[in-house]
Amino acid sequence: MTKVIKVMALGSLLAASALYGASTAACAGCHGAGFEKHAMGKSKVVKEMSKADIVAALKGYKAGTYGGAMKGIMKGQVASLSDADIEAIAASIKGGDAAPAAAAAPAAAPAAAKVIDINAKVADPKRISKEDLGNKKVVGEEVLGLRKTTLFTEDVKPVTSKFDRPAPGAAPKFERAYVNAPPMIPHSVEGLLPITQKNNQCLGCHMPDVAKGVGATPIPPSHFTNYRPTTVLKNGELVKEGKKVGIAKGDMGNVGDIKLAKVKKLDHLYQGRFNCSQCHAPQANVQTAVANTFKSDGLTDEFKTHSNLVNMMDDGVK
Repeated sequence: MTKVIKVMALGSLLAASALYGASTAACAGCHGAGFEKHAMGKSKVVKEMSKADIVAALKGYKAGTYGGAMKGIMKGQVASLSDADIEAIAASIKGGDAAPAAAAAPAAAPAAAKVIDINAKVADPKRISKEDLGNKKVVGEEVLGLRKTTLFTEDVKPVTSKFDRPAPGAAPKFERAYVNAPPMIPHSVEGLLPITQKNNQCLGCHMPDVAKGVGATPIPPSHFTNYRPTTVLKNGELVKEGKKVGIAKGDMGNVGDIKLAKVKKLDHLYQGRFNCSQCHAPQANVQTAVANTFKSDGLTDEFKTHSNLVNMMDDGVK
């Protein structure tokens, strides 16, 4: 049956069948634990689809025959799935293995075109003034450090953190903390972590050729650049950028004066940056113990949402 089924970004369904088999655990980030959500505010509710339609959609995305401008997202997600994997996934969804939803959720609204300053309350001038120890005539031990209690007690309550966030595509972006700071993750990462060499579901939305269509932040040019010196082992000696640095003493040699002969621009993601969550972290709703007095120089409206890191990096190697 020929039928175009728009299942935009169908649940980030498994980047590698060898890792996940027929599990649907990775789908929750966009579609919800019970497949009750419109992924990114655009897809059909998968739990309302028939098993045959789910199979047809997944096979169609794998073959590149279904979907419009967004089909590149799903093609990468299902590329390694076998027909048996696809059948098992569809059976799992329709068989109720995924956690049932209490009620059908309404379509997630696309993220508003604004940026959230997550430090706004923390950097409130009134709070900073109130906590400024220089304004106090007497400073008790209860206000020193992060304990906020006497040093003679161990009754220290842990900070309560909530990581509940909207699904990808439904959350406003966070303002960067400083110029060229790695943007923090504003959406839920349920089912998307951990990132491994064979399973990086961030790429499904954030690759530059896809990001604009889904409203995601594109991976910047700096992540497609190799700044490391070309290193080879030649005749028992370590050679970097054509210069012998030696390994006779068991170390890596003196490389402080090594300059890159040429920055290497790549047509694929540099593997030194494949683990996105090393720099880009989910954010929790936490009542901080102290106010934040940090202010970034040059954080204009442009740099709150964009970066020129690649230009800065190029300046450093010229």
